[in-house]
Amino acid sequence: MSEEMNDMTMADFEKEINGSFRAVNPGDILTGTVIGVSDTEVTLDLNYFAEGIIKIDELSNDPRFSIKGDVAVGDEIRAVVIREDRNGNILLSKKQADNILAWDKLKEMQSEKKVVSVKVASSTNAGVITYLEGIRAFIPASKLAVSYVENTEEYVGKTLDVIVITVNEADQKLVLSAKDVLFDREREERNSKIARIPVGTVTEGTVERIEQYGAFVSIGNDLQGLLHISQICDKRLKTPREVLEIGQKVKVKIIDVKDGKLSLSMKAVDEKDEVEEEVNEAPAEYMFGDDEPVTMAGLFAGIKLKK
Repeated sequence: MSEEMNDMTMADFEKEINGSFRAVNPGDILTGTVIGVSDTEVTLDLNYFAEGIIKIDELSNDPRFSIKGDVAVGDEIRAVVIREDRNGNILLSKKQADNILAWDKLKEMQSEKKVVSVKVASSTNAGVITYLEGIRAFIPASKLAVSYVENTEEYVGKTLDVIVITVNEADQKLVLSAKDVLFDREREERNSKIARIPVGTVTEGTVERIEQYGAFVSIGNDLQGLLHISQICDKRLKTPREVLEIGQKVKVKIIDVKDGKLSLSMKAVDEKDEVEEEVNEAPAEYMFGDDEPVTMAGLFAGIKLKK
């Protein structure tokens, strides 16, 4: 008798025996461990008196699926009972189980805005096709990148980070977006860059948009700040258009950096202020263990160079 059998109590043994003779009906979802993989089917140990068989056609909806490449002995698989075959084995469908279980998971992904990676399987004129949780998904061309993509064929085979934006189980409709992920990452990068810009920097910018409350000024490096009407000049203005026009070059001082936004001022600019041609981030700080941050200048302070 094996050591494993010796460790089992009579109650455990009875439970195993009873479990192996439990009723199994079509439509039940069972969990089994892969004990065999051939070119045409996967065999599962179901802790049942009969083994489970998943034919290759019932394994996956994904056309890129490889029975030998994507399934290994020891894997756990959940599958739906189809029927019993003439040899007493339980025929199962992983595809059906994926379809039943996946939609709840996809709804959860949508709710949490979870970022997941998918590989593009094919393309259409309107977008690309991929698979997520075994479900066929569509990424519109307008959601492939920050800018519109015309040649969707270039994306076939690529792996994209996406979020779920539409889940409709009734219509079997699943829509994903890579654009939303890219946009969020660009915004985070931009906000991080803005947060490191020194307040007090004076530079030249171009008026891009004028509103009743002020003007938006481009200061280079894809950065834009708000020049509030109260910061245009000392004179009380009814509208910024009394002084500014679209395309006008203006000297501005960065007077505040907060929540990824730049506040600018024209009236705070002094004739003696040095004008920066490009707005650069503040120097990076370097940390050594638990010490205080050290700037680049501080790193070289006190170092004497030999002549």
